[in-house]
Amino acid sequence: MARWAAKALIGCAYVSIPIAPALASLVFWRKRYLRDYRGTMRNAHRHIRAMQAGPALHYFQDVAGRERQVPEHIEGECIQCGNCCMDHQCMFLEPAGPQRFQCGIYHSPLRKVSNCGSFPLHSHDIARYQCPSYFVVDTRMPMIPIVPVTAK
Repeated sequence: MARWAAKALIGCAYVSIPIAPALASLVFWRKRYLRDYRGTMRNAHRHIRAMQAGPALHYFQDVAGRERQVPEHIEGECIQCGNCCMDHQCMFLEPAGPQRFQCGIYHSPLRKVSNCGSFPLHSHDIARYQCPSYFVVDTRMPMIPIVPVTAK
């Protein structure tokens, strides 16, 4: 079911590329997507290709479906490297300084229900984007060997 949903999303996204600038401007209240129509279409195409590499399927399997059990305990904080934004391919990613990026739609309620709002969900997310600031903490209790006592 998740694979079918991911393929349907990608197909709909490709079909909507010609209206992507208008949609993005309308949904996120940012005129720049419409002003740079051709650039936004190029970015939308790049964004969709990056989604095909795994994030669309990840969304339907893990985020929307919520893994039954997320075993890892993850710590760290965002350093705005942009790696998790589909390796800098997200059409909403904006430069925020040298080697720093920010989400152009961070305050949108729609972002919170996307992959972005759940990053990182598990160690696979951290590894996929080579995230330098989040890490998995082993929360298992240390094993204490129990040695049977024998009477002499």
